[in-house]
Amino acid sequence: MKKSKLFIFGILLSAVLTISCNNKRNDLVDSWKITDVQAKTPHVDSVKNDILANGNLTFTKDGHVTGHIETDINDGTYALTKQGKNLVIKDETGTPFPFESTITDDQITLDNDEMKLTLTKK
Repeated sequence: MKKSKLFIFGILLSAVLTISCNNKRNDLVDSWKITDVQAKTPHVDSVKNDILANGNLTFTKDGHVTGHIETDINDGTYALTKQGKNLVIKDETGTPFPFESTITDDQITLDNDEMKLTLTKK
């Protein structure tokens, strides 16, 4: 009896976590324009104008991302973890770009060691 209650509790907990992560993923699915760049390294500071002029990301429901940050991302993937607080973008070669993320209906903030990006819906 105890094991069946524990099993049911585990299933319910998994469902709640899945739903909460999917809600953040649904908020992320759209096209976004990079509107602010705060460089934390001199390397990023030199490409800041390019990022502001050309920076954009488009996230799809099936976990793919395209766009431009420092370089073009033509067929990348993304994953949200920690209930939407971490976002990892991988370019087509599989190179991961991890960010701490804050996602709202109309704004995304992505933060890592090199830069902090603010994106708004197109």
